[in-house]
Amino acid sequence: MIITTTPNVEGKKILEYKGIVFGEIVTGIDFIKDFAAGLSNIFGGRSGSYEGEVVGARDAALRELEERALRLGANAVVGVDLDYETMGQGNMVMVIASGTAVVVG
Repeated sequence: MIITTTPNVEGKKILEYKGIVFGEIVTGIDFIKDFAAGLSNIFGGRSGSYEGEVVGARDAALRELEERALRLGANAVVGVDLDYETMGQGNMVMVIASGTAVVVG
């Protein structure tokens, strides 16, 4: 499956539009990761624990997007956009991936 942020796939023609697809993931940050991130905030540096959560959520959202596109009979998703939001008291992260499922040939 081709997944791209561009509106088309270079060298391919869009033969059919299947519809808009989404992948939504909400993940929580546990106390230990939250504490470790707080230390990074105090002493400086990157928060590997938060970064890991965001990367994992993004990958899961893209997998869900791909699964939904496959169910529609698509072989590509174009115009992919990723949105990130914090929820709750900042201890939950929501990642939404959206795009247009298409058949390219």
